[in-house]
Amino acid sequence: MLSRAAENIFWLNRYLERADNYARFIDVNLNISLEMPPSYASQWLPLVETTGDTELFHELYKEATAENVIRFLATDTRNPNSIRSCLNMARENARIVREIISIEMWEAINALYLWVQNLHVGAYITGGSQGSSAPGNLSPAALIDFFKEIRKNVMLFYGTMEDSIAHGEAWHFGRLGRFLERADKTARILDMKYFILLPKVSDIGTSLDQLQWAALLKSTGGLQVYRRQYGHIDPHNITKFLIFDRQFPRAIKYCLIWINHSLHELTDSKTYSFSNPAEKKAGSFLSELDYKDYEEVRVQGLHEFLDYVQQRCNEIGGAIGEKFF
Repeated sequence: MLSRAAENIFWLNRYLERADNYARFIDVNLNISLEMPPSYASQWLPLVETTGDTELFHELYKEATAENVIRFLATDTRNPNSIRSCLNMARENARIVREIISIEMWEAINALYLWVQNLHVGAYITGGSQGSSAPGNLSPAALIDFFKEIRKNVMLFYGTMEDSIAHGEAWHFGRLGRFLERADKTARILDMKYFILLPKVSDIGTSLDQLQWAALLKSTGGLQVYRRQYGHIDPHNITKFLIFDRQFPRAIKYCLIWINHSLHELTDSKTYSFSNPAEKKAGSFLSELDYKDYEEVRVQGLHEFLDYVQQRCNEIGGAIGEKFF
């Protein structure tokens, strides 16, 4: 496969995964704001800080209102990482490699792209003057449905990809992009619990705290899986589940397992060995997770550890680019 085509397929999947995870970020805060008592002041600027686009946001908007933040992260094409921008880039990458991906994959991404382009989401996130904090006419509940539709269509694309192309090089490059992006965003969405959702230390252990942890699990689609495995909501178990679980598809370790698998399949190198820096970085990070437990993460500091996860994911992504693209 040409390196250019491999890169297009890699980024097609990364952009789709990024759009999906931004929808999950916003959905968490929206659900929390709907279920919080009136005295609770929902925070929106930390949502932008979690994505790393704070400087650009302040250039474009005066206030970090719910409307401005949602518009910036969802539909503002001046933000290269907004949901709409990611879908634009995903479709462009798919267009370039139409001869490699299946017709069904193209139809799935094109349908999602056109739906978002033509959808009148309402002034709440798209209307009015740029930077306006006017609430518009779309309710938070309707917005939750919008983000749910984004997530559903991204999953539809993944299912189509699994069933409509050979599980060869193109498939593996796509999975590399998906799971690398997902590991990074799972770290960010878990960090968001401390960074955004619990501004008061006095709330720890309260019903409010439990509600927020449950919302976090819902955003990853893991609430039912977690309850079957652990039962009641417990912050320590949730953290272990989202970092170390080997079977839940959004856990960080699960993502690293399949990143390693695809890298070895692409190079035909033996498991537990490496033939290039990408395999070395991914394999060493997976081994590190294999021999680390929750207590070590707690001592290190969860926020510091999750920052480290994001750093390692960036290093792996850079090494993949160097080797293959």
